[in-house]
Amino acid sequence: MRRRTPPRVARDPPANPAGCLTRTCGRLGRPVLRVGLAAGRAAAHGSTCVAAAMRPAAPRAARRGLLLAAPVLLAGCGALARAALDLPAPSRAFLRPLGGIALDTAEWGFGGLSGAHLADDLTLTAVSDQGRWLALRLLLGTDGGLAGARLLRHGPLHDAAGHPLPRGRTADAEALVRLPDGSWLVAFERWHRIRRYRSLDGPALPEPAPPGIEAAPSNGGLEALARLADGRLLALAEQLPGEAPGSTAAWLGGPGAWRRLDYRPAPGFSPTDAVGFGAGALVLERRFSLLGGFACRLAHLARFDGPVLEGETWLDLPPDGPAENWEAVAAARHAGRGLLALLSDDNESLFQRSLLLLFESVTQPGR
Repeated sequence: MRRRTPPRVARDPPANPAGCLTRTCGRLGRPVLRVGLAAGRAAAHGSTCVAAAMRPAAPRAARRGLLLAAPVLLAGCGALARAALDLPAPSRAFLRPLGGIALDTAEWGFGGLSGAHLADDLTLTAVSDQGRWLALRLLLGTDGGLAGARLLRHGPLHDAAGHPLPRGRTADAEALVRLPDGSWLVAFERWHRIRRYRSLDGPALPEPAPPGIEAAPSNGGLEALARLADGRLLALAEQLPGEAPGSTAAWLGGPGAWRRLDYRPAPGFSPTDAVGFGAGALVLERRFSLLGGFACRLAHLARFDGPVLEGETWLDLPPDGPAENWEAVAAARHAGRGLLALLSDDNESLFQRSLLLLFESVTQPGR
C-alpha cells in the first residue's frame, strides 16, 4: 500500500559489472549499502565495493558496554563493512537478530519494495509497487550475521503481451510467491488481480483471484500472499472488512479453489505480507498515523482450521527493530538455520528508507 509522501525521482542506472551493491571511489559514487540510522560507514578504494550494516545487539548478560564496530569481510564482494548499529534482542524469544542493512535504491533506479521471496541460497527476490522486480544475494559474515548484499539483476514486470507495465494502476505489485515448478505468482492491488510468471522477465499469465476481492478499496486489496507447507495459498486483503469484528477478508486454497475466511490483525493494524513458516505462517502487519508514524507487528499463525485466523505476536517494530513501513516478509532454510527477512517500502520518499533485516528462528527450522 502506498503512503503519500514527497516522491523521489527514480532512474535506471548503468549496470555495475562487478555485480556488487556499490559505486567505487574511482567513479566518485556513493555506497549503495548505506546506514541512515547511525553514523559510521566503511570506505573502499579502487575497485573494492562498500557496504555498511546494522548489527544485532548481544544479549544483555554478554554485553560489555557498547559493541565495537568490528570489520567483516563480505564474501564474493571484496568489501570491508563495519558494524554501525545494534539491533536489540527481541522482547519475545522466537527470533534472534542477525543484522540489517539500508539499501540505496538508486543502484537499480526504483524503490517501493513490497513483496519478497528468499531462496535457500540466500537469493532475495522482491517486487515493487512501481511494476518492477530485482534479485539480491545476501552476504553473511564469519559470525553468520548479515553483512551485505550483492545486486544480481532487475527489470520491469510485463503484461500478457510482454510489454513493460506502465507505472500507476496496473503496476502496483504487492506480494510474491515462488511455486514448486519455479514459476511466480504476483498479487497486485488497485487493479486487483493475480498473475503468474514463468520468469519475472517474461509475459504475465492470468490466474483466478480470490472471489470478492474486486470489492476491496483501490489501495486496500491483496497485500499478502503466501504458500503454505501443504501447498495451499493464503491470501489476505488489507482493507476489505471480514465478517468477524475487527477482521479483514482472507482466503485459503488456491486459484479456482479459494475458501473465504477472516483474518483478525492487532487492533489498528492491517496485513501487509505473509510467508509460510514451518507448518504455519507469519503475517506482517502495519499501523500508520500522522502523530505516531509507523508501527509493525509480526504474527505467527499456527492453525488454519477456524473461520477467524489470529496470530501470536513474534515481533513488534519498534522496539524490536526500526520504525519503518515494513511491507515484505520472506523465509528460507540455509545451512541448517531457519532465516527470516523483512523489507521496508520507502514509498520513493526522501523521508523513508529501504531497510532489510535478517533474523534466525530459535523455535522452528523455517520454510
